[in-house]
Amino acid sequence: MKYTIEEIQEKLRKKFKGNRFIHTLGVEYTSVCLAMKYGADLEKAEYAGLLHDCAKQLPEKKLLQICKDNGEEISEMEASNPFLLHGKAGACLSKEKFGIEDAEILNAIRFHTTGRPAMSLVEKIVFVADYIEPNRKKAAHLEELRKMAFEDLDETVLAILEQTLDYLEESGKEIDRHTIVTRDYYKERLRSSDHE
Repeated sequence: MKYTIEEIQEKLRKKFKGNRFIHTLGVEYTSVCLAMKYGADLEKAEYAGLLHDCAKQLPEKKLLQICKDNGEEISEMEASNPFLLHGKAGACLSKEKFGIEDAEILNAIRFHTTGRPAMSLVEKIVFVADYIEPNRKKAAHLEELRKMAFEDLDETVLAILEQTLDYLEESGKEIDRHTIVTRDYYKERLRSSDHE
């Protein structure tokens, strides 16, 4: 049985500490706004936005275990940095604990941090909403990205991917190959004149 939005909000309110719940509501809200702008399914966008970080505060061992138990692919980098698995684990929990069966919602949760080539509209919306939601303060060029998000979603996806990769390079952090593959895909897509 699928839980209602209100029931999930209540469960997450009890589960999350600090600003995590405020961020979650921000992503839920922004996902719905973007869905209205681009004609995406509002309910799917809202569920995916609300549940995107549902596994975020789990211990790393638990994230690994959930992904292994559910047959999720785990890269070497994810195995050595299990916190990166919160999207994949979140998709598993959304299905298991909240009754979400819709593949588009589950993929939006699964890929909200790295993105992936050929994302669906709802996937792109949650990927962007996670980055630009109103409570986020630290990322560079936020004002510009927030404006761009309501003008060209693919351009915004690419800008966020490039900014993320620049940040990881500058700070000497490991880079997930999915982010590079996704960046290259959207770069190529936007070069061809027929992008949406």
